Amino acid sequence: MLAKQQHIAVVIGSTRPTRICARIAAWACEGIEKDSDLHYELLDLAEVDLPFLDEPLKAALGNYQNEYTRSWSQTVESYDGFLFVFPQYNWGYPAVLKNALDYLYREWHEKPAGFITYGTRGGVKAAEQFTEVLRGLRMRVVDHVGAVITDADVDEDWQLRDIDATLGPVLPALAAIDLQLTEALAEPQRHPVQR
Repeated sequence: MLAKQQHIAVVIGSTRPTRICARIAAWACEGIEKDSDLHYELLDLAEVDLPFLDEPLKAALGNYQNEYTRSWSQTVESYDGFLFVFPQYNWGYPAVLKNALDYLYREWHEKPAGFITYGTRGGVKAAEQFTEVLRGLRMRVVDHVGAVITDADVDEDWQLRDIDATLGPVLPALAAIDLQLTEALAEPQRHPVQR
């Protein structure tokens, strides 16, 4: 049992106007929190609304010039861990998500992160790339879930017909991610970050 309730951001990692990402993230947030000691809350990159990276100095220096970067830094700092949710685009993950990661550096260090990918083959290629980036940010990567969503699962407006039927099979894997995040947060940091 953790001493205080830890907060996990469920990051909605797509901003496409017809996205299903927000609905998947909300479904995952509700499902994973049911039996968890952790508190999960949605964090929508469409609402964060960062421009393409325009800081003049590299993020590792932490010398942010723009108010929106400082605000993003405070937001990321406020969470104990992350559950990223995103689709696979052309064997990769959305540029908006990479941009949000690249704005910061030390804020990500040592924080545990799991993720949910989705696509016609579950997003395995995006997962591989994303894992390497999280390691580069010195995050503590736990498992990921790949949800297969085919054209038959969406309607004429590209929205999921039956989210429970489509995503129900990943619930046990989500529970495993919750357990891994909980265990990671209970462990001391390997390399404490100087703040």
